This record gives sequence, structure tokens and C-alpha cells, in this order.
Amino acid sequence: MGAPVVVGVSLKMYFGHRQSLDWCASVAELSRSHAAVASGAVELFVIPGYLSVPAAAEIFGSGPVAVGAQDLASEDTGAFTGEVSGVELAEVGVRVVEVGHAERRRLFGESDEVVRSKTAAALRNNMTPVLCIGESVKSDPVDAAAESMRQVVSALEGAPAGRVIVAYEPVWAIGAAEPAPAEYIRAVCAILRASVAALSGRDGSAVIYGGSAGPGLLTQLGSDVDGLFLGRFAHDTAALGRVLDEAADLAASRGKESER
Repeated sequence: MGAPVVVGVSLKMYFGHRQSLDWCASVAELSRSHAAVASGAVELFVIPGYLSVPAAAEIFGSGPVAVGAQDLASEDTGAFTGEVSGVELAEVGVRVVEVGHAERRRLFGESDEVVRSKTAAALRNNMTPVLCIGESVKSDPVDAAAESMRQVVSALEGAPAGRVIVAYEPVWAIGAAEPAPAEYIRAVCAILRASVAALSGRDGSAVIYGGSAGPGLLTQLGSDVDGLFLGRFAHDTAALGRVLDEAADLAASRGKESER
């Protein structure tokens, strides 16, 4: 079996604690009944709010679904009131952690330097960073890919070796009613996949697409992406199930291509 198709979900701050756990329980049931998730052909991760992370880790247990965090501190310990360290996250079972989302940059002033320090913190604590990158203004796909890859290289400068999930989310498409045009996404992600694959010490890395992603999109994107990063469209677990079905179909087609 080749590399898995990756599907991730961030709940942001839409759900309360109880609602988050009810959703996680539904997704855990879905994942147990989904052959592609159970086999590892599709890699699924979910990112609830901080307070729900330990309980979510218990709900998913040792199964194939990874629990993530929406952010982490750049330091591992110290007098940093209100921060949550990578050490603590790893201790409670976090396996992936979102870094550098456009909302963190826009609302909380996170610079390239901050993103770089948080990426290093995730990797040194044996968590996979879900590195969010993307251009602010729609442009030519080649230029968009160049700016996105600049952000990737900047974030990984001096970081420990390890796998990275690059989440391409053009800033202008986040929260939009419709995603960016499929042709545009495919063109940018094809370049990103080739560039990320060439990075040293990043074996197994993936490039997934976010930015108003939902059911039906992965089928349009095909093998130019490694998966999707979902937001509000995955609040409905039936919609998430449809995306997992699409991911399973993509994984199967990739398997056939690798056998040729």
C-alpha cells in the first residue's frame, strides 16, 4: 500500500466541550466502520479545542484516528501564562498540531519567526505539524506555489527532522462560500507536492488542501493533492463520511497506479 490519503478536521471554536465530545464519539464510530480508515489507506486526524483534547484522546483510544491540537507554545516550559506546551500536548496523546493558520497570523500577529519556533516545538516533541500556508491574494498558480513554498521553507528552517503535513489554504478562500477553483488548486498543489517531496529529512510528508473544502472536492482534485483539511463542512458526520469515501476511492486509484 502506498502513502495514505490524509483527511483532517479542525473544529476551531465552534463547539462547546460536550458537543465536541459527542461529535468525536460519532466520528469514532464512523471510523470503526470505515474500511479504508481501519486499514490505514486513509489517515484521519481530528483537532478539537484544547479542553476537549484529553477526553477526545480517550474516545479514539489506540485506534487509527489521530487527535490534534489547534496551536502550541514555542517553548516547552516556563513562565508563559495561558500557553500550552508541546510537552504537555504529547503527554496527553496529541499526535498532530496545527501551526501557522491564517487566523493565528491575522488575529494574533504570528510572524514567520513565531511559526518557525512553533514548528520546531512540534517536531522536537514528536508531533506532526499541520503547517498551514497559502497566499493572501489570488494570483498565478506558479506565483502562489512559490509564496506558499517560501512559507514552508521558512517554517522548517533549523527544525528537527520529521514528517510534516502541509495544509495549503489560500487565505482568500478561507471561510468563503465556495473553495478556490479546482484547476487552480490542482496546479498549485502539484507544484507543492513535488517541492515538499524534495525536502531533506521530511519523508512521508503530505500536501493537503483546506479553504472551504467539503464533499465532492477531493474527487475533482484527484492525485494532485494528498487529501483535505476540513472545517465547518465536517460538522455533519455524514458529510465527513462522504469525504472519507472519496478519499478511499483516491487511495485505491493510487494503489492501482503504483502497481503499473
